[in-house]
Amino acid sequence: MPVPEREAASSGVRLSELVAVLSLSADLGLGQPMEHVLRSCLIAVRFGERVGLSVDQLSTAYWVTLLGMVCTSESAPLVKMFGDDIAFRSAAYEVKPTPLAELAFLVGRAGQGGSAVHRVRTAAGLLLTRGKELEASLAAHCHITGEVARRLGLAPDVSAALQHTFARWDGRGVPHGVAGSAIAKPAQLLQLADGVEVHHRIRGVSGALQVVQRNAGRQFDPGLVVAFSRSGAEILDSVGGETTWDDLIAAEPQSRGVLTDAEFDDALEVLADISDLKSPWFGGHSRGVAALATAAAAASGLSQRDITTLRRAALLHDIGRTGVPNSLWDKPAPLSTSEIERVRLHAYYTERMLRRPPALAGLATIASAGHERMDGSGYHRSISGSGLPILGRYLAAADAYHAMREERPYRPALAAAQAAAELRKEVRTGGLDAAAADAVLTAAGHFGSRRVSAPAGLTPRELEVLIVVARGATTRQVARRLGITPKTAGNHIERIYSKISVSSRSAATLYAMQHGMLQTLEPL
Repeated sequence: MPVPEREAASSGVRLSELVAVLSLSADLGLGQPMEHVLRSCLIAVRFGERVGLSVDQLSTAYWVTLLGMVCTSESAPLVKMFGDDIAFRSAAYEVKPTPLAELAFLVGRAGQGGSAVHRVRTAAGLLLTRGKELEASLAAHCHITGEVARRLGLAPDVSAALQHTFARWDGRGVPHGVAGSAIAKPAQLLQLADGVEVHHRIRGVSGALQVVQRNAGRQFDPGLVVAFSRSGAEILDSVGGETTWDDLIAAEPQSRGVLTDAEFDDALEVLADISDLKSPWFGGHSRGVAALATAAAAASGLSQRDITTLRRAALLHDIGRTGVPNSLWDKPAPLSTSEIERVRLHAYYTERMLRRPPALAGLATIASAGHERMDGSGYHRSISGSGLPILGRYLAAADAYHAMREERPYRPALAAAQAAAELRKEVRTGGLDAAAADAVLTAAGHFGSRRVSAPAGLTPRELEVLIVVARGATTRQVARRLGITPKTAGNHIERIYSKISVSSRSAATLYAMQHGMLQTLEPL
């Protein structure tokens, strides 16, 4: 049987390039300079070669280090417990690896940004529960990165090793009790390289070596510490140049070649889903915008090539969200002027990330135009008039309409008629392109006839519950929206998690996005 043209055609993009882009978003979420993860990956692979890892193990370490920190699904819980999630992750690199120092760090940052009463209550809650909520968030992080690896077609060893991203040699990490040689070697290299890169950049070789040695027997294998003490200086000197990106792509231990068009599109959906996990309010947003924008472009008679390009750019248009803390994304009140400026930076981050691999540069211009406006009032470049790409105009209109139809922490979702009226208003005031907006409204009119399939044996009621949960609702909110008791809602959620084999809200959201449940804006 002949292979369909789309599946056989080469995209010109390597999987390592896409995952490296995703790692740049991890840098933002960690509060580190761009290419922190790329340098960490080079350190891990080069150190792995020194300690005699096989090619298969080196390949696993390569992908584990690139993917280990890409999930930001724990951002919302971190904000609830510690305030700014990015600041929390950044500060964690300075904490000494002793129980007292770690406890002091968590209690000291508990409830930051809230009132004194809130801080005391949050600190007390951490002490009483022994950080169970934080531990659960980190476990969910590991589950999701493992699922990302699986969906990207990586070897099972990669997913398995990612479950040990936060494990410690002394057994005090996550999963609790996983210790010593039971920790996958690639995960051990990830942890060592992640911390070493930060301290080398700040304090030089001697500072990095001191941190590694101080963690021996606590976070790190004492044998690895001895080995790194011998070769670390040479390894670190080799990653300080200006060609980290090219070095990283060349360092792939087992080259996977170039993705086909079909593989490329599948991988972009993974990137879209992981971006939308940044906040419970964003579940399915990127896929939904992509579906709406491409339907509008098709209705307008654009070429198939343009439609494909638009869909790909739309899937990536908010990948820079990780650079903005959830204390702003999830704020239940209007943002201040300075906060708005910080939010607007995410479009800039999106463009800079997508421009790193030359093969994605064409998508960068369109993806970063999703928040621009025809009158120059948009961001991040304030492009106006003819300077705004045609495909960018469709993306801007689709994103605006779709966002209005989604609930946000500071407002309910707008009804379809209200969203349409607001979109037309933006056309009249010069913000949106009239033809693009009309096409989007035409495409949006078809949502009412869409039906979502129910995989994994979910009943229609369970499907309703899953969609509401994936859109950020608590158990009590599910009960109110569907007219059932909280106990019944909880029972539904428990059965749903069992049927789809997940154990956390973020994992359930990822499942819902993967199966297309959140692309429709049809009311439940």
